[in-house]
Amino acid sequence: MYEYINGKIAGLTPANAIIEAGSIGYFLHISLNTYSAINGQQAVKLFLHQVVREDAHLLYGFAENSERELFRLLISVTGIGSSTALMMLSSLTPDEIKKAILEENVNLLKSIKGIGAKTAQRVIIDLKDKIGKQPASDQILITNQDNTIRDEALSALVMLGFARKSVEKELDKIFKSNPGITVEQTIKMALKSL
Repeated sequence: MYEYINGKIAGLTPANAIIEAGSIGYFLHISLNTYSAINGQQAVKLFLHQVVREDAHLLYGFAENSERELFRLLISVTGIGSSTALMMLSSLTPDEIKKAILEENVNLLKSIKGIGAKTAQRVIIDLKDKIGKQPASDQILITNQDNTIRDEALSALVMLGFARKSVEKELDKIFKSNPGITVEQTIKMALKSL
């Protein structure tokens, strides 16, 4: 129902924030990640998730939309409520949680308070495919010039007989570690590792 809130920080602790918007103070439950992101700021925009229970209407606030999306995925898993999901997002960064799920790192997930072996395995089983389809947040945006160089290198390597998929993966690695590389250098580096 609510998408985000834009307002002044009237109160802030590592577990919650009070945001004043339109002369009303909204009490939001937040993760440690969100606390770190907004601590020291006067005004903020937080993405919201509302939970309606018989005894309460709760609002959860997130500094990044990607963190809110991960929270929503986590609470979709049987046995994980909003408090546990918030505990997970306070114990690990969203990227660490995604990496643990993709790499099936049960021990890392088990290290979070309130998560046992069965719950950790259920999180991995339920979310591995869903998280694998999401774009990684640490992907570097390729500029138009890099894109042209990438396309030229890709077509040259495919014409040499290399499989398109493996060439694309290798080029991604090369561009990530060598920004501003020329076509010739890209092809030479790719030939060494393919």
